[in-house]
Amino acid sequence: MSSLQVTRARVAAESCLVALPGRLTHVRGVVAAADGLRGHFDVASADCLVAAAWLHDVGYAPSVRSTGFHPVDGAAFARREGFDELVVSLVAFHSGAPAEARERGINGLSAFSAPPQQLLDALTFCDLTTGPDGAAVTPGDRLHEVLQRYGPDDPVHRAVDSNRVELLAAVNRVRAWL
Repeated sequence: MSSLQVTRARVAAESCLVALPGRLTHVRGVVAAADGLRGHFDVASADCLVAAAWLHDVGYAPSVRSTGFHPVDGAAFARREGFDELVVSLVAFHSGAPAEARERGINGLSAFSAPPQQLLDALTFCDLTTGPDGAAVTPGDRLHEVLQRYGPDDPVHRAVDSNRVELLAAVNRVRAWL
């Protein structure tokens, strides 16, 4: 069953990411993983998780991109579009965004409240166990792929490298309650 918020998130992501079909394929895989975690949360929280899965990479879309930091751009978009503040915060903080913000010297996350840890871990788990092609991957392989895609001087590479332990800890926390 899909809530109106999840449907709105799907439509927004598909519309915004149409020019980035590879990114949309990854997003669809993250959504499938998030949908599989629904039973671990109350209905409202589960809907927010799945909506955030749809929107977690929308900040890469040319029509949404503003600062060049996709978690902040995506969260600002989600807020403008009237999504629940839990969705907005999950998009803002997903997959180690604070570490990347530090690497970039960006204070933009201060505009958003941190989400509950268990939901943030769940979204990070879904993102780190889904490859660019939407298929399930190990978190180690996913992190390796990201590091290969971005050179050592890129803030994404530095953030993933410096935050690897915490990213994998988030995955392990979810595995512990699965």
